[in-house]
Amino acid sequence: MRKIGLIGGISWVSTADYYKLINEGINEKMGGLNFSECLIYSFNYSDIKKNNETNNWDSTFEMLFKGCQFLKSGGAEAIVLCANTMHLIADRLEEAIDLPLIHIATATAVEIEKQEIKKVGLLGTKFTMELDFFTDKLKAKGIEAIIPESQDDKDFIHTTIFEELGRGLVTAETKKRYLEIANQLIERGAEGIILGCTEIPLVIKPEDLSVPVFDTTLIHSKAAIEFQLS
Repeated sequence: MRKIGLIGGISWVSTADYYKLINEGINEKMGGLNFSECLIYSFNYSDIKKNNETNNWDSTFEMLFKGCQFLKSGGAEAIVLCANTMHLIADRLEEAIDLPLIHIATATAVEIEKQEIKKVGLLGTKFTMELDFFTDKLKAKGIEAIIPESQDDKDFIHTTIFEELGRGLVTAETKKRYLEIANQLIERGAEGIILGCTEIPLVIKPEDLSVPVFDTTLIHSKAAIEFQLS
């Protein structure tokens, strides 16, 4: 089994999901008492958020690079960033650390392509929805991504990711609003919905919507499992 390194704490809630999903997946494939050989470097989310709010991605890069170095020194053969937004600096990190970085958007694009879907709705932080680091990976597969039109909707998603979901808090009111936003994207032609933040699966489940739901946490975890067993 190949050893992987997880960059976590962004947030701890989804990092726990990654650990659970990867270990369950390894055991499902190998049986017995076989589980994932992995390392986790978990950050204080508050430090990352401060950098991002001031658009100080260089400081975030330095923090994550040191975390990756720690994982590499422990024998990690690939890096998994346990958050969509952090993939804004994924290509830069991969080059600097000189290890494969299992990209969440690339893995997601492959899964969408398998279902022959060409137009999807994307929900995530403002960084993920508005910048091109995620959507470029979709475009490379001929997939168009649409995001909420309303600034209020984008602000709501962004704020609740940090203030509620990233703390493990889920309310019926928040779930209702997320589903309304997702259904608006479906009305605009989305054939599937990407849960483009690793905390959004807390509020949107596959059975909640009339189109396929692409859970990036689950997809990314499966890609990590495939690497470990390759």
